[in-house]
Amino acid sequence: MAGMSNSKQLKRKNLILFLGLILIALLIAAGTLYYVMTRDTQYPGAPQALQKVEWVKELKDEYDVIVTGTDPEGIVTAISASRNGLSTLLVDIGEREILGGLMTIGWLNSLDHNYDIEKLLPTGNTDILNKGLFSEWYKQVEGDSFDVITAANAFNQMVKNEKNIDLYMKAKAMEPILDNGTNGTKTLSGLTITKADGSKQSVKAKSIIDATQDADIAAAAGVPFTIGREDLNDKQARMAVTLVFRLNNVTPEVWKQVQKRLKDDGDPGTDANELSAWGYGEMQKYPAENKERVKMRGLNIGRQNDETMLINALQIFGIDGLDPKSRAEAIEIGKKELPFVLAHMKKLYPEFAGVELDATAPELYIRETRHMQGEYRLTMVDVMENRDQWDRIAFGSYSVDIQRISPTDSGAVMSHPDKYAIPFRSIVPQQVDGLLVVGRSASFDTLPHGSARVIPVGMATGEAAGAAAKLVKEKGVTFRQLSGSKDQIAELQTMLNKQGMDLKAYQIKPKFYMQQKAYEGLKTMVSMGLVVGGYDNKGFDTEPVSNPQRMVNLMLGVKKIHKLTGDPTSALVSVTDPAKSALTTDQAALTIAKAVGLNPAAGQAIQELQNKGYLKKETIDGIADKTKLNNGDTYMMIHDLVEKIKK
Repeated sequence: MAGMSNSKQLKRKNLILFLGLILIALLIAAGTLYYVMTRDTQYPGAPQALQKVEWVKELKDEYDVIVTGTDPEGIVTAISASRNGLSTLLVDIGEREILGGLMTIGWLNSLDHNYDIEKLLPTGNTDILNKGLFSEWYKQVEGDSFDVITAANAFNQMVKNEKNIDLYMKAKAMEPILDNGTNGTKTLSGLTITKADGSKQSVKAKSIIDATQDADIAAAAGVPFTIGREDLNDKQARMAVTLVFRLNNVTPEVWKQVQKRLKDDGDPGTDANELSAWGYGEMQKYPAENKERVKMRGLNIGRQNDETMLINALQIFGIDGLDPKSRAEAIEIGKKELPFVLAHMKKLYPEFAGVELDATAPELYIRETRHMQGEYRLTMVDVMENRDQWDRIAFGSYSVDIQRISPTDSGAVMSHPDKYAIPFRSIVPQQVDGLLVVGRSASFDTLPHGSARVIPVGMATGEAAGAAAKLVKEKGVTFRQLSGSKDQIAELQTMLNKQGMDLKAYQIKPKFYMQQKAYEGLKTMVSMGLVVGGYDNKGFDTEPVSNPQRMVNLMLGVKKIHKLTGDPTSALVSVTDPAKSALTTDQAALTIAKAVGLNPAAGQAIQELQNKGYLKKETIDGIADKTKLNNGDTYMMIHDLVEKIKK
């Protein structure tokens, strides 16, 4: 080769270099492919550095829209308004420095998805109902559980990309500016914002959208609400709050053991994938140190990108989510309890032997406080009947999950709907114009709120609210006027579909329980929370036979809700083994009579109830076997009573 020309040597070097570059590229590609193929079993994703959130220092005197609250619902509301060309102020109070609220600061990092059972994806899985901005954000995170830093960065980038949004954090207070409206209403025309430096500024806006978790602005403006289970005559009762906690040393090997346990435990209600795990039901028997205030549920686990995992399972009771002191108390109760919780986990499950308590969430997960009184109030019957609404702006299908209200309560899954619609009227408050309320404090009864409160539904209502602000500006109407116009609501739905949402009308075949003879009675019982369908809705079957004890238990529930004065338990005085005896029409009627404070002569309960309008003759005539009533028979008798009480 000594005689090779310089030209040939150069060509050879270039060829070698070219082949080398190809080899390097192949190695990189192979490495990337290996990472993609294996990362789901090793780590859910690559850790990100938390982006610094930047916000404006000065506020304008006027915006088209003010959105209060930087939880996911508020973020998508502001983005929707911005993309519709509206100048938008997104403002929050407190010490938050990142966006995402409950998801990123409360560490609620596992999503309660709403699935469309009628629409299958090419993979064979059911499609997710909530589209639009929720989907845009969801594509940027790891999956059904996500790393909270990934989520915060995705929210931050989405807001940062919007030129029409002024973001302002760390305000000290926000107070409504109210003008006199028509027909006794008030109009919210702006907010007086106490800024971080203590100075106050009045900021006007055509539209204000309250996306705070507890609808604080709406409440301050005079919008009517019920609190907790007040609509069931139990104002002090509300679902438990949760302090999410983080465990470290969750190596890929530990996660494989978690997956193996939950896949091999023979329980169809437990499972784990590369991101999420749900199960460990034995933790419900955890012997709490603070037995009066604390209870554990099965573990809902979301994996992080740094060998940690977040657990949503510690329930704390007797907390007023509207009281800062009560919230602080809950955090202290949780922190004191968690070392004992972890010790119990290690005792039961070897895979947790090496994990340690790393931290607790900076904010509580509060499930229930205010329920707004809106132009329409979503009912439990809406959900159990899978009802569409003419003014639909979002869909839900998540189970109606009523978490415990006390340590002795077991909670309930009221039903598992196929699909129901959220009406625009449910985000329009009574008595105050210029305002919408999105998120869990919108106009939902306490029971359907158990499903409608989930964040993806709230994000969908927020996107609709942002677009509605554009429409009221163009039309020169109020949100209340918009909510009553089918033509204008149709325009809003068209706008939202163009933004990527899917708000088509639908019809679902009536479920088996809707075709039962006693369905009117069943609806009454479910609306009071006294009959539970469960995940499969089988609890709505009215055919199983009843018994005197069950009848008394139902009437104790009715007594509490409707404040009856009598004692239904006194109807059992002469009954032997009331949980196993047959229930007759006379015994059922006697139980109702005792509950309403009547003391009929033997065998006269039916007649006395009919005379006083508490029981209809046709109800008794419709009972096939008067010596052995089924559940439906009792539901219809109680239905008559409740209808009379309501009049």
